[in-house]
Amino acid sequence: MNNETTSNAGAPGAGLQLFVRDVPPRAAFALEQAGVHPLLARLFAARGVRGTEALDDGLARLLPPATLKGAAEAAVLLADAIAAQQRLCIVADYDCDGATACAVALRGLAMLGAAPGQLQYVVPDRQIHGYGLTPEIVDLAIAQHRPDVLVTVDNGIASSAGVAHARACGLKVLVTDHHLPAIDEHGAVQLPDADVIVNPNQPGCDFASKALAGVGVMFYVLLATRAELRARGAFAADSGAGGAGGAGGDQVRQPRLDALLDLVALGTVADVVPLDDNNRRLVAQGLKRLRAGRMQPGVAALFQAAARQPARASAFDFGFALGPRINAAGRLADMTLGISCLLTDDADTAARLAQQLDAINRERREVEADMRVAAELQLDRLLAAPDLSTAVPPALVLFDDSFHEGVVGIVAGRLKDRLHRPTFVLARGQDGWLKGSGRSIAGFHLRDALDLVSKRHPGVLKKFGGHAMAAGCTLAEDQVATFAQALRRVAAEWLQPAALNRSLATDGPLAAEWFNAHTVGTLEAQVWGQGFPAPVFCDEVEVLQQRLVGEKHLKLRVRTGGQAGTLRDAIWFGHSEPLPARVRLAYRLSLDEFQGQQRIQMVVEAAT
Repeated sequence: MNNETTSNAGAPGAGLQLFVRDVPPRAAFALEQAGVHPLLARLFAARGVRGTEALDDGLARLLPPATLKGAAEAAVLLADAIAAQQRLCIVADYDCDGATACAVALRGLAMLGAAPGQLQYVVPDRQIHGYGLTPEIVDLAIAQHRPDVLVTVDNGIASSAGVAHARACGLKVLVTDHHLPAIDEHGAVQLPDADVIVNPNQPGCDFASKALAGVGVMFYVLLATRAELRARGAFAADSGAGGAGGAGGDQVRQPRLDALLDLVALGTVADVVPLDDNNRRLVAQGLKRLRAGRMQPGVAALFQAAARQPARASAFDFGFALGPRINAAGRLADMTLGISCLLTDDADTAARLAQQLDAINRERREVEADMRVAAELQLDRLLAAPDLSTAVPPALVLFDDSFHEGVVGIVAGRLKDRLHRPTFVLARGQDGWLKGSGRSIAGFHLRDALDLVSKRHPGVLKKFGGHAMAAGCTLAEDQVATFAQALRRVAAEWLQPAALNRSLATDGPLAAEWFNAHTVGTLEAQVWGQGFPAPVFCDEVEVLQQRLVGEKHLKLRVRTGGQAGTLRDAIWFGHSEPLPARVRLAYRLSLDEFQGQQRIQMVVEAAT
């Protein structure tokens, strides 16, 4: 049973519950006996790892493409198109997953023999076209590139109208996606009438990783296409069947698709998909390439723009440094800027594009900050409404004409974190429709909730889609109140009271012997992320000193283990309220570097 503490009202973490993850002793012992670092053995066992095979990140351990439904058929379609010199147009998406998937598709198909003149792409403008393969995007692709084949990446599974229009225009359509398919009013799955669909979440697909990101799906399609071309004798020499790279040697061999894994890793982490065993292998392989200095020029330029070091790359860099800079282009400008950065082979061009993305990201932060203030003021008014009494609604929906469509998802995530409620934030699009982005909490499948709302209130949602933890929708302004009420009703039905309490899972106390730079390096070398969270430790401490730095960060000097205990430095970013003399801190380990000096510090996540 999990250990638990609940803070009292008025305490630093009022309403927050801290849990210590269960650590199966046999699993931890077995991992340690197999040579895993003792601290890592405990952390891995608490995250469901039961054997070292789950920790093997070799390419040979990747799930085989043959088990991904549609991959073999997609390989035939693409191999035929390359051989016939047909024009291929990639239909991208305007987030980091879609941008990296587009770059992987174009780079990979070129490696597999497609001529430069065969390869083009289009990407929807968030505010003009909306999401996915719409008939308008089909027309745009035809007008600009006159393609023979459309290949969607990170979209298309819910684009029945767009696919139908493309095929009516004489185009072949390959859908590669990872989103959940649409459901009709009778509960039946609706799939677009594409020539081929590759999606681990489509009915009848036995692929073991349902969490594959859009870029991962496209990478698997390339692996299958390479196998198809190899079977046709397209390569000068066979390099065997092993993994993404194949064998080495001096002979002319088939292309090494593992050269794309920096992009695959970036898109996978940035899309916040669960890092199951297969995704962790993809990310680990990408990180190994980065740390060895092997990456696309655009990725290197983004590291430089973010003032991060590829030699010390971690999944954190993907999620909080590179990913936001690429996403910013799709939020406030044009995602062709992000895709161009990932496609160029010229270092100077990459640096220029990365600096543009960095500037857009700074603008995005300003827009987000202003919108977040407005949203929180609206939220405060909502919570003060007499009809709500003292209870926070089980789900939140906010709209204001001042909201910017490009950052609604980010603000929804911030508000979700603040109140621990499924949250949708809506903004008006250029077409007059409201575009909403939602973020959810554990136990509330957001896309399924939208599906139930649409069935109970036909016509309220013009369209919707997404995943368990993030989803989007389009609706008219006069339907906002109905939508909000309907979503609250679903949340009230699905969420138990305990699920509405904020909680933070921790890994318990960190022994003094592990409080050192070596431990920080050991932890940073691992792949952490969604579904496989980075370690958060928890200790009772005595606060000896505390002061504000930068007017909004609390700097601490604490002691653990009583009078004879250990002195430690800590910092709580974004927190300015003083702490009591004794407090329980949940924290991450960090290596603070200043003027050439290194110091271990606790980065506080919560206190009770």
